[in-house]
Amino acid sequence: MTEKAPLLHYRLTTSTGPEPKDVSRLGGAKEKTTRKLGVVFGVVIPTLLSMFSVVVFLRIGFVVGQAGLYQSIVMFLVAYFIITMTVLSVCAISTNGALEAGGAYYMISRALGPEFGGSIGIMFFFANVCGSALYVLGLVEAIMSAFGIPEEGAAAVAGPHQVLPSGYWWSLLYGTVLLFLCLVVCLVGAHIYAKATFIILIIVATVLTSVFISFFIVAPTVVILPDRSVRNSTSLNTANYTGFQLHTLEDNLLPSYTIDYTTGAMMSFAKVFAVMFNGCTGIMAGSNMSGDLKNPSYSIPRGTVAAVFITFITYNLLSLLAAGTCDRHLLQKDYSFLGDINVWPPLVTIGIYSSAMSAAMSNLIGASRILYALSKDNLFGGVMAVARKTSRSGNPWVSVLISWLLVQVVLFAGKLNTIAGIVTIFFLLVYAAVNLACLALEWASAPNFRPSFRCFTWHTCTLGIVGCLIMMFLISSIYAFASIAFMLLLLMLIHYLGPISNWGYISQALIFHQVRKYLLMLDVRKDHVKFWRPQILLMVANPRSCTGLITFINDLKKSGLYVLGHVKLGLLDGLPSDPLQTCYDSWLCLVDHLNIKAFVNLTLADSVRHGVQNLLFITGFGGMRPNTLVLGFYDDCTPQDHLSADHGLDLMSPSIDRGEQHSPFFPNVRVEEEPKDLQEEEYVSVIADAVKMGKNVTLARYFNQFNREEVLGSGKKFRGHRSLAGPYVDVWPLNLLRPDSRGYVDICSLFLLQLASVLQETRAWSQARLRLFLCVEAGCSLKEEEEMKLRVMLKELRISAQVQMVAWDQVVALHWQRRGGMERGNLVESAHNEERRDRREEAEEEDGIENFPNNAVQLTDEYIVAVNNLICRHGAPQPAVRFLYLPRPPADTSRYRAYLHQVDLLSRDLGPTLLIHGITPVVTTDL
Repeated sequence: MTEKAPLLHYRLTTSTGPEPKDVSRLGGAKEKTTRKLGVVFGVVIPTLLSMFSVVVFLRIGFVVGQAGLYQSIVMFLVAYFIITMTVLSVCAISTNGALEAGGAYYMISRALGPEFGGSIGIMFFFANVCGSALYVLGLVEAIMSAFGIPEEGAAAVAGPHQVLPSGYWWSLLYGTVLLFLCLVVCLVGAHIYAKATFIILIIVATVLTSVFISFFIVAPTVVILPDRSVRNSTSLNTANYTGFQLHTLEDNLLPSYTIDYTTGAMMSFAKVFAVMFNGCTGIMAGSNMSGDLKNPSYSIPRGTVAAVFITFITYNLLSLLAAGTCDRHLLQKDYSFLGDINVWPPLVTIGIYSSAMSAAMSNLIGASRILYALSKDNLFGGVMAVARKTSRSGNPWVSVLISWLLVQVVLFAGKLNTIAGIVTIFFLLVYAAVNLACLALEWASAPNFRPSFRCFTWHTCTLGIVGCLIMMFLISSIYAFASIAFMLLLLMLIHYLGPISNWGYISQALIFHQVRKYLLMLDVRKDHVKFWRPQILLMVANPRSCTGLITFINDLKKSGLYVLGHVKLGLLDGLPSDPLQTCYDSWLCLVDHLNIKAFVNLTLADSVRHGVQNLLFITGFGGMRPNTLVLGFYDDCTPQDHLSADHGLDLMSPSIDRGEQHSPFFPNVRVEEEPKDLQEEEYVSVIADAVKMGKNVTLARYFNQFNREEVLGSGKKFRGHRSLAGPYVDVWPLNLLRPDSRGYVDICSLFLLQLASVLQETRAWSQARLRLFLCVEAGCSLKEEEEMKLRVMLKELRISAQVQMVAWDQVVALHWQRRGGMERGNLVESAHNEERRDRREEAEEEDGIENFPNNAVQLTDEYIVAVNNLICRHGAPQPAVRFLYLPRPPADTSRYRAYLHQVDLLSRDLGPTLLIHGITPVVTTDL
């Protein structure tokens, strides 16, 4: 039982763990051989050496000499405030589950998702690469200061030990040799590196002890300044070490920024801070070793906090002692003054060389581990595949070689202070991302985010982010903008090109948290007609045959709710599990494939009618519920498969594992001989049920003929040129199956106009032109009155449409002949009767009673065919889509077949057509 405890602990605590294939290897022999390091060797020692590095010996005098003691302490406080906030976030994330190789990259990617993780991982990789080059250059600088031959005629004052040739190319050669030594150690493996760093730590600790002692026991002396610091200058070539003197301390309290003798640049607070902050950027050295730690969640918090505390005390003590004992001229002109005042000067030189080498190795091995983690996650496809190769012991030697090559390229910069600002900004950006990851996890309130390290709040994360961003722009606004832009570019590349991961996306948790809050605030009692928008439930039997309709309704929704509904026939009784669970993935892939903004809602029912009822009852939340039901038309057209040519979607699997091949999930389209899932009466019952439930109903016909690219292609190509003719959208607002009704302004007619206007406001349909057809009798006195009334209404509703008057005397005559030869003179009387009946029905609706009209008017097929021909004759040029008035289903269920037959004749062979029945007031003339 005890041997299996670590694996059990991993499975219980991790919330954003690795992929399943990685879990299986946790207990294997390979992990046992590679995970050997503990708190001291794995975290404390690498972090201490990375933070001390070359800065503690070569830049303490630079910082105090330029900024003065007061501003130096302020710099250390600001820097350590930033890194302390970041350390708290690192500790929180690292104690929230099992941590794999990759350090900060692994934390950010598993917390924020692959986009942020991959982009920040690349930035952190470059930060470690530049950091390694920076420490190598610092070491070269120290070597040349002690052993380099002075360049310009200073051979007379050169000591016997100054034998190394000087110059840019010689310095590059020395740096290359030193970097190669780091490469050899890193290729051997992390365990050898850890042992080497332990020896180096002993050396550095001994040197620091001698430095502290030297401040107290070395007598005041005159120090000869390096040749470079006084060349081409009127400054003295000597400076004083005064020992503890009050006037020396007073002289070093305030800033005195001068020209840096190594780069020739004028210093400022931001530039000095950039150099100093490099001594604080090693806090991730322990985290970078996460893949080599026996227990990362235990080692990283304790080791990192201890190392940060030790370095903070050391830096401030050294600053105070230097300010109280060294002349300002000495601090500004001799960065290696600690060796000049030491009891045994070679000891400081040994410390500089040792710390610089360890820091360079730490950054090199950290960069290689980050690159290896990036390659394992396959975020950039096959570009990094070669970096996944490891030795038998698990050392990623290819990643080490790639990192070494990039460090070699950076060495061409030549000077430590030249790249210090870039390195600092990269590290600050990574620290800001770590704080952002912890803040996002805290704000998401995810139940599985419960780190054992609790010394953090969202306030500390926010302060860390703000501090990092402020210092980035203070150091260099150009570099800061460039690094952020580069990170965003990487983020977009990974988002569009990277594979789908199963790490968990913090964005989804944050969106859920916010959406739930705002859905509760969305009060249906505050709805107003001014802000009405279509919220559509489209019932889909088989998406293979209706992709045209799905994409068209996506244009019609006008930023409203859009839900694809599907009813699977069956009962849960007797089934081992819900058969719909494996279907959602395929439907969501369909949404992605068609590039639409829609939700998916599936249900299991014993009939289509009951399934649609269920979806109308339960779809949506609060104020976001469908108000319009869209159905495909019930006809005898043979369905066509529009997805068969798309093999990428056709072979899509409902399983999560995309690596396996499965048969297509969406069934083949129904052939002509196969029976339908519902009969005519049930289909009309679905329409009647929706109307009873207060939903608008739309029947879509012939959208298998609708090709969005063909209809809108020219408009996309020449968008913005209003003179070009766009597609036509025809609207027939009259209830053509009730020719004895009068007036055009009722709720359903206005609903037709609103939907047509919504479609025209869509960007893709902005070139579409509305044609409104007004059917009148030539001899009717109401012709001019109705036309004027309609034009005024369109103007008040801000709807731009071309109104066309259509004479339909001969068509209406067919209807009156059926009614027993009624005289045309009786038309007005009949119209008044119909108006009185309409007012009676409206009064009943206002009282809360919605009755279906008895639809006593008997219509002949001859009349309906004539109306259909009338619509066809006035459809030149051919419109992209037609909007027709759909009457309510009859109250008598025995007339359902006749009702469907009439609607079928009305819309036959009209091309893409929407038959719409609206019961919701959707327009207003109020502001």
